[in-house]
Parts: sequence; structure tokens; C-alpha cells
Amino acid sequence: MPELPEVETVVRTLRPALTGRRILNAEFGQLRVLRGLPHDTAQALAGQKIKSIERHGKFIAIRLERGFLVVHLGMTGKLLVQAERTKWTHAIFTLDRGTLIYDDPRQFGRIEYGAELPARVSALGPEPLEVSLEEFARRLKQRRSPIKAALLNQALVRGMGNIYADEALFRAGIHPTRIAASLRAPRVARLYDAMRAVLREAIESRGSSVSNYVDANGRQGSFQQSHWVYQRTGEPCVECGTPIRRIIVGQRSTHYCPKCQR
Repeated sequence: MPELPEVETVVRTLRPALTGRRILNAEFGQLRVLRGLPHDTAQALAGQKIKSIERHGKFIAIRLERGFLVVHLGMTGKLLVQAERTKWTHAIFTLDRGTLIYDDPRQFGRIEYGAELPARVSALGPEPLEVSLEEFARRLKQRRSPIKAALLNQALVRGMGNIYADEALFRAGIHPTRIAASLRAPRVARLYDAMRAVLREAIESRGSSVSNYVDANGRQGSFQQSHWVYQRTGEPCVECGTPIRRIIVGQRSTHYCPKCQR
């Protein structure tokens, strides 16, 4: 958390505020979130114009005149436009018009500047909203892990996380512990369609605010109101009424309906 829909929402709210702006100064108050030296990074950013803001999976890539400023929000990171500083503000970017701050209470997020996208970003799998069914099926056939764990593997597709993996598997009627490579073509197709549908719906709802997620303007998402299994342990399934169960798959909490998902 945040996952693809939340990061996409942040990117969409950053674009009108940042595109075309020039970075005048950058300050870094917490070295843990910065990859690189504060002085060198601030010097490299000073005077650069922001050309575009892109999303690569869960990464935000701010394309500059020279290189990229890449941000991963981790668990609690926020990029906020024209916001008040808090005790969790670890980076401040002063622009020729306005400011951008990075807040992160748990400090699992990362900020990095470089001439190119970092290797860990360029090595990610394809976007789930862009990958073809044939490519998705081919990649699944190479995975001997449970399907829930496979969906969370960013080398399969980038941007999927716990919330949307659970929701997609429920819609596709697939048990989260099924081995990915064992899924036959019709079930792969159902999962492919479910994955894309739930991601699109979540983006339309501006993401899920189940914790402290907000967009760049400080607004919450509403897709948490449409969760069918995620964090609904013990509640009745929306399809059959069976209580939703919670198990651990790949060290991650996993929510599913034991009757609807086989």
C-alpha cells in the first residue's frame, strides 16, 4: 500500500500542478528515504524543469530536463502539493510556483535521482493494464508459486499488490493457493479480465484509503467501499454469504471466499 490505483491517482493529481514547473531548491531531512547524498542530489535538481510525471508500477517517475526523480511511496509515503510541513516531512521541493513535500511516518519509501530510470524500475514486468492475455498467460506458465504470490511478484506484472490481488482472485473464482502454472486457459482469461477490471474501477474511485493514503491534493479514495474480500474476514461473502477467510500466502495476509474460490 499504496498500489497501482493509488499511485496512478497520485500521478494524475501531480501532473497539472508540476508539469512545466522548475525546481528551485530541494531539502532532505531524513537520509533513510534518500538514495544518494543530500547535497549532491539537491545540486543536481536545482534549476531543472519538470517535463512529465509517469507511473511505472508502484514507482512515480518525474522526468526532468536531465534525468529522473523517482519516488516509491513505500507503506505510508505521501507526495503533497502546497501542503503544510509535519514532523514526518522528509523532503521539500521548492518550485518556481508552489512546493512539493514528501511525508512518510514509517520511512519505508525512497527518493532517488539519476540520469536514467533505476535498474529495479526498468527490470519490472509489464503493466497489467497494457499486457496482452497471451503474454500474461505465458508468464503465469513459468510460475510454480501460489497464484496470489505470483500476482504480487513485480516481475510478472508491475503494480499489483495485496488489495487488488485478493479482489481479482475473488472475481475470477480462483483459490489464492492454486499454483499459477496449473491454471488452465479459461481460468487465466477470467483472472486477466478480473485483474484489469478491478484496477480500472479502483482508479475511477481514486484508489482505496484503508490506511493513510491520500492523493497529491490530500484527498482520500473511495474504492475501499467496494472491496468484496479484502479485510472482510468473518463477514459474509457478497455472492454466497459464506464467511470470508484470512490465510497467509507468501507471508502476506490473504482474504478469500472458501465456497466461491476453488
